[in-house]
Amino acid sequence: MEETIEDPPTSAVLLDHCHFSQVIFNSVEKFYVPGGDITCYYTLTQHFIPRRKDWIGIFRCSLNHTPQLLICPNSTGSQHQVGWKTTREYYTFMWVTLPVDLNSKSPKQQEVQFKAYYLPKDDEYYQFCYVDQDGVVRGASIPFQFCPENEEDILVVTTQGEVEEIEQHNEELCRENKQLKDSCVSLQKQNADMHARLQKKQEELETLKSINKKLEQTMKEQKDCWETELLQLKEQNQKMSSENEKMGVRVDQLQAQLSTQEKEIEKLVQGVQDKAEQLEDLKKENGQLFLSLSEQREHRKELERTVEEMKQKETTAAKKQQELTDQNFDLSKRLSENKIIYNVLQKEKERMEEENDLLKMENSTLLSYMGLNYDSLPYQAPASNQGGARQNPGLVYGNPYSGIQESSAPSLLSIKKCPTCKSDFPDDLFDHTLEQHMQTLSLNCPICDKAFPAKEKQIFEDHVLCHTL
Repeated sequence: MEETIEDPPTSAVLLDHCHFSQVIFNSVEKFYVPGGDITCYYTLTQHFIPRRKDWIGIFRCSLNHTPQLLICPNSTGSQHQVGWKTTREYYTFMWVTLPVDLNSKSPKQQEVQFKAYYLPKDDEYYQFCYVDQDGVVRGASIPFQFCPENEEDILVVTTQGEVEEIEQHNEELCRENKQLKDSCVSLQKQNADMHARLQKKQEELETLKSINKKLEQTMKEQKDCWETELLQLKEQNQKMSSENEKMGVRVDQLQAQLSTQEKEIEKLVQGVQDKAEQLEDLKKENGQLFLSLSEQREHRKELERTVEEMKQKETTAAKKQQELTDQNFDLSKRLSENKIIYNVLQKEKERMEEENDLLKMENSTLLSYMGLNYDSLPYQAPASNQGGARQNPGLVYGNPYSGIQESSAPSLLSIKKCPTCKSDFPDDLFDHTLEQHMQTLSLNCPICDKAFPAKEKQIFEDHVLCHTL
């Protein structure tokens, strides 16, 4: 068995499940001469739609295997036994060509050519079979053989009567064949219609079964729901009965309340009439109040103008008050500065008085040491300039040694002079007196203890003022 480049689709489907009436093979000879190409003619019925992988194969009809009964639709109803079971037992095959118009409902005449190289070389019986791409047989031809032509000429002699009888028999066979073909086509059509109807009925049956199953489930659920609702309704009925009894009692109570409310309504109607009379009185009073309100509005406008003038005056007074406040702040600042200067000067005055007292005591001590009386000295007055003695401007009470003769100086103790004012002080006594005297000749800042000469008083005051800023 020879094959082409690509194997065709086959299956193990038995012949009992095949549809041989969908493709009809035409003009199939009983004998084909070996060594030549064979053209296979076939017709596609209107109920069959070809596909790209359909093929036509040549199958051997050997009777060595278990025979299968095959009815060929294009024959005269004859039955043939074939020796193959599935489409896998093909000898050779050719791919079919698709028709130009696949949507046409009329039968389509097609053909395919088998090359001589691929054809069988023996004299066994073979047949054409149309197999779709699912491997299912859709049509089969009558069996044929590959035999060489008989070279001997056989002369058959028949009489005119036999010829007429044969022709008449052939005509009857043709009519019978035509009738069988028509009936076969009709049966095929009926079979296809019945098959379609059966398939449709089966689909409807499946749909109905599914719907029935859903309905049964729904009915079961609905039944359970109804039973639940029935129980609920019974409970509600009992509740409604008890509520009806309560409502009867409630109706009696409402009737009693209604009679009471009717009496109250009568009282309210009387009250409404009284209120209407009061309303008339209020309307009259409202008219009078409206007149007084107009007068009050005019008075209010006058008050608003007065308030506006007062606001302007208040603004002017506020500005003046702000100016006075600023002046007061400046004066307060200057007063605080003057107080600080006053305190500084007061402290300086107290310190000077203390130093003056110390100097008086030192002078008394020195005079007593020198044998002189302080009250008898001619220089007690600070402004006197007697005896031509030169006063030291740095001493408050003058120089206590101005009245002493120079001749007596060598007999006194050694004298220490002030480096600033050149005043004389004992060297071995009263050393602290000289230090106190030096302090009286300088001005010390009470804040930072910085010392200034007594003659630089203005600089000292400016320095103290800087601490207050």
